[in-house]
Amino acid sequence: MPSEIHPAERIGYVVKVYPRFSETFIVSEILAREALGEDIEIIALRPSGDPRFHAELARVAAPVTYLPRPSTALTLWETLRDAAVGTGITPELGRVLPELLAADVEEAVAAVALAAHTVRRGLTRLHAHFASAPASAARLAAKIVGVPYSFTAHAKDIYHSSVDPDLLRRKIADAAYVATVSEFNARRLRALAPEHAERIQVVPNAIELDRFPYRDPAPPRRPLHIVAVGRLVEKKGFGVLLDAVAAAHEEHPVRVTIAGGGELDAHLAGRVRALGLDAVVRMPGPLNQDEIAALLRDADVFAAPCVIGEDGNADGLPTVLLEAMASGVPCIATRVTGIPEAVIDGVTGILCEPGDAAGLAEAIRAFAGDEIDRIALSRSARALIEHAHDVRATAAQHRRLGARGVTRPAEAETV
Repeated sequence: MPSEIHPAERIGYVVKVYPRFSETFIVSEILAREALGEDIEIIALRPSGDPRFHAELARVAAPVTYLPRPSTALTLWETLRDAAVGTGITPELGRVLPELLAADVEEAVAAVALAAHTVRRGLTRLHAHFASAPASAARLAAKIVGVPYSFTAHAKDIYHSSVDPDLLRRKIADAAYVATVSEFNARRLRALAPEHAERIQVVPNAIELDRFPYRDPAPPRRPLHIVAVGRLVEKKGFGVLLDAVAAAHEEHPVRVTIAGGGELDAHLAGRVRALGLDAVVRMPGPLNQDEIAALLRDADVFAAPCVIGEDGNADGLPTVLLEAMASGVPCIATRVTGIPEAVIDGVTGILCEPGDAAGLAEAIRAFAGDEIDRIALSRSARALIEHAHDVRATAAQHRRLGARGVTRPAEAETV
């Protein structure tokens, strides 16, 4: 297996929205792959409408292209015509036409535009983040052009009730490799496509370790500062956290910061008032990466009370949880998907059952009462993050998987 990237290789990174405020893990991965010398171009299905940006975006060297989203029949025709002109993909469009017609219209148009862009820019392979629309477009574009494609599956793109298992199986079958962020996810995907199990690889969610220096936790303060960060959506479980805080606060004074924005903002604010926690809970809204790092430095405990949503949606392995563990903040989390692979109960953190407010309250009491060896817990957590969640290592893993995926079998046998 070759270990070096061919100098002419150019990788198209296909994402749904770029930049997306909540998807810092994609930026970290691109930066790490660029540091390895890989030539990357970012292709987004749509631009971001969010005015907030993380400073790390300025470090990304990769150019960004936004694929067209035609809004009328005329602009749709013009998009398809422009894609075909001068690219030589017209004969292949006929071969893939049945699949294009069966696909979602936006994804089919994106696939044709992506195929033309791949030819024009000399991209040699495509990698999509998320098994949803980005992988759909990358898969069809790769079939049109004849380049390898791969994708990373995370959580919603696997577990949400809207996921089509037959389509996901086809995406796996056509991929050079499939990365996913946990063994839990990998087992699910291998069960879905057992004949292609060998191409499904765990590439853990990872962080830039240098941005999160470790320090031993200080003795717990009064009030204990509990920090939680994430989008204000059902799967994050912040409503359960509020119930747990209301119960624990009766015995131990605590203060809570829940940072993030989302559809449950008003609902959670109302829950705070209903529980009489106005003086206890602060909700500052979304924070950038520097602000989150500062918040973690002021935390006594980090909480990731994730649950499985009514629509099946679940978290994969929250990036901010890894950042807290790297920083030396003791963590409480729940047994959801791949989280127990990082938060090992009693070793690298404390685990509760999802939706169990009483169990979460008991864990908060244990931290507030200084009943837990916080230093041992945090040092073990940092060691695990260094071993399994360093983005430099996962970027190198992608490089190896990509090199294997584009190596012809005859060549592989002689290496």
